[in-house]
Parts: sequence; structure tokens; C-alpha cells
Amino acid sequence: MKKVLLILVVTVVLTSCGKLFSGDGGELVGARMASFNEPAPYGMVLIKRGSFEMGPADRDSLWGFLPDTRGVSFEAFWMDETEITNAKYRQFVYWVRDSIIRERLADPAYGGNDLFKITEDKYGDPVTPHLDWNRPIPWKRANEDEQRAIESVYYTNPVTGEKDLDKTQMNYKYEWYDYTTAALRRNNFDPYLRERNTDIEVDPNAVVMISKDTAYIDTEGRVVNQTITRPLGSPFDFLHTHIVNIYPDETSWINDFKNAYNEPYLKLYFTHPGYDDYPVVGVSWEQAYAFCVWRTDYYKKTLPPGRVIEPYRLPTEGEWEYAARAGKNENKYPWADDVLQNEKGCFLANFKPGDGNYTEDGHLITSRVASFAPNEFGLYDMAGNVAEWTSSIYTESGKSQVSDLNPDLHYNAAKEDPYAMKKKVVRGGSWKDVAKFIRSDMRTFEYQNETRSYIGFRCVRTQVGFSNGKGGKSKKK
Repeated sequence: MKKVLLILVVTVVLTSCGKLFSGDGGELVGARMASFNEPAPYGMVLIKRGSFEMGPADRDSLWGFLPDTRGVSFEAFWMDETEITNAKYRQFVYWVRDSIIRERLADPAYGGNDLFKITEDKYGDPVTPHLDWNRPIPWKRANEDEQRAIESVYYTNPVTGEKDLDKTQMNYKYEWYDYTTAALRRNNFDPYLRERNTDIEVDPNAVVMISKDTAYIDTEGRVVNQTITRPLGSPFDFLHTHIVNIYPDETSWINDFKNAYNEPYLKLYFTHPGYDDYPVVGVSWEQAYAFCVWRTDYYKKTLPPGRVIEPYRLPTEGEWEYAARAGKNENKYPWADDVLQNEKGCFLANFKPGDGNYTEDGHLITSRVASFAPNEFGLYDMAGNVAEWTSSIYTESGKSQVSDLNPDLHYNAAKEDPYAMKKKVVRGGSWKDVAKFIRSDMRTFEYQNETRSYIGFRCVRTQVGFSNGKGGKSKKK
């Protein structure tokens, strides 16, 4: 009996690895992979896969809209239930700050080098550096060096004496691999696989030109991002590097509104704890993209080595509209009808109700996220509060140029490209917009390097492999 049980155990172990030990009878039974039940992303809502008519469905004489729809379908994806808040974005800023300090603790210019043993926690995040106990250490010098490294990322205003983070140093360097470009047949390293038309003679010496982004900091400490074009040579030609300053542009509160007293927002909106749960603003498309890359890498550190996941990213224009309208063709707003107030007279979103009237909805500028009821998918503030970046480039004929399957019009503009090619689609309208611009089927744009006091963002992640067809929130921690 024991021998039989042992044989059964061995068989189960071998077959669980995708290899059939016995009993297949010569039939095709498949080689299955080990399953991985990835937990629901914290603070996100599952948007079920489905299809709908993208764009305004009927004529609107009030705003001059004409019917312009396109039937499209989407895979299921997770979406942040609220916009990214100041507190969440500040975590990104502090991670960059602490990374700079950690590097300088080992930099001879700051008195470090072999004085410190640089350590990380189990997720690879910077922790308070520890002295190397295997060496005799001059404690006073060690403490002074540590303080020097910490102080180096702060700036004291020579006029007011106020001390704050040195925003100019908050630079985040990241790399991303362009899977889509690498998969194009014309970019195959084997010239005989680039063309399937057998009537065309293959030129084995044909040169394929490729463009890639690269970045560095010059000798004067300035960030240089550039696009280079060169013959395709290796897989590294699809690996792009970018450096972006990720600190929010607090001056947008001043530059967006001429002759207005917005100095309190300039000084306090991103740094005061009273605004922790308000949506972050003054973030460009480039900064929002960098946040998504960082969030992906930050999450990967919690997973087993080698585990591949779908990255966090900005939603495509189509995904955003589908989520905002809860997948319903008849919805012009995130709610079911065209009214802007409920039966009690309360406004359904944070926007500008009238000429010069910002406060009738209960708020002057932005509001705390989730201050208004969610739509049927469980998403908050898909109309008003802050407009939101998408990953899509803006063209007047956007819908006609994309596929009807997971539509996406994407272009990574080079620094040398005309500025008009750097428009990105912005959706949802904001606290400063009238009702027309908070409609879910209304599209507008902003330039990818521009920062506004009324534009924020939220992230999405594609759900891989399966969907039960039901949307819903992930569990709170």
C-alpha cells in the first residue's frame, strides 16, 4: 500500500510541472503552466471586457455636437477608483529623494565611500544606511557625512530662509522596452523573415534604421533627453532611456490664472497634509508616464523573481471613455441621464456651474477624491474634479485611425518632432470647466510637457487571461 501511495505522489509531482509521467495513452493532453493567482491591485476597480459605441451618439444643438461614433471592444482591465492623490504621488517623490541620498552616502564627494554599508529592505527600497560594523568607524565623521548627504537634497531660499526639497534634483531615470516596435516584421534581425511575399527578392544587406530615446546628465548637471537614429544592430535598440524631473509644477496655480491670488495653493497644495487626499495636479504627461513605470517596478519587487506582470500605465482614450460611461452607449456623463443635479438639488460632480461661479457644487477648486458618488463601474470623479491624461496622441480624426479591437493611437514623440505632434488626449473635464467639457464623450488635448492646475491622472492595468464579466473593487487593506 505504501508503495502505491509513493507512486501516486511522484506522478502528481511530475505532472504538476507540465510533464506527463504516464497515463496519457499517446493522446494530446497539453502541457499546462503553473498557475499564478495574482491578487487584485489595491485601490483599483475591475472594468469588465465589453464593447460600445465610442463618441457622441446624437446631435447636441446646445453644444454643437454631431453624431460621430465608432464601435469598439476592450479587454478587461483594472483602473484606479480615484485619481492619483497628492499623498500617493508624494510617495514617488520621496522614493526618488531617498534614492539620491542613498547613492550619496557612498559617494566620496559627500565623505562616504567605504564608511557606509548601503542596505535595502526586502523590496529593494532604500533604508537608513548602517555603518559597517566590521570596520573601526570615526562616529562623529560618520554622522556628519550622513547629515551632509541628507541636507544635499534640500534648498534654503536665500531671501526668505524657507527650507524645502530642491525640486531641481528630483530626477527619475527609467528604461522601457518597446515590445510593439520590436515585434514589427520589418524590424526582424533575420532579413529573410521581414518579407513574406515570395515574389520579392530579399536583400540580405538591407539596412533597417531604428530610432531610440536615450538620456544622460551633462557635465553641467543638466538633463539631456534625445532621440538617436541608427542602423538596427541588437535588441538593445528597442530599450529606451528617459530622465524626467518628477516634482509637480506648483507654479501652475499662478501661471494658469492671471491676476488671481492663488499663492496659498502655490505654497501648500502639494505639501500640506490637508490636501493629502486631493488629486495631484501640475503633473505633465511625461511625469504621469514616469509614475506608471515607477509604480510597476515598485510592485515587481514584491513578487517572486522572474514573475512577469502587466505594467501599470495610462489608460488609452477608448478605455477611459468606456470606463467613464460604464460601457453604456446612452451615457453622456458617468451617470445614467443628462441632468447635473440629483433630486435633492445636489450636484453630481465638481465643475463650474455658472459664469464666475465655482462654489455652487460645494467646492472652489479641486475636491477630495471620492467626494461624489461613483458611476456603475465603481469609479469616482470621472467627470470634473481634475481632467485626466490618457496615453493616446490627439488628432482630429482619432477614432477613424485606430483598430476596433483595443483601440490605441500611440506615438512617442521625439524631442526634435514638431510641437504639434506632442498633443495628448485629455478626458473628463475639471473643476474649472463648464458642463460641456465634463461630458464623457467630449475630447480635448494638452501638450505632453505642459503642466496644469486642473489636470491629473489615474492608472490602469490589463487583466490577463480571464474575466468573470463582472466589474468591482479590489479589497481595501
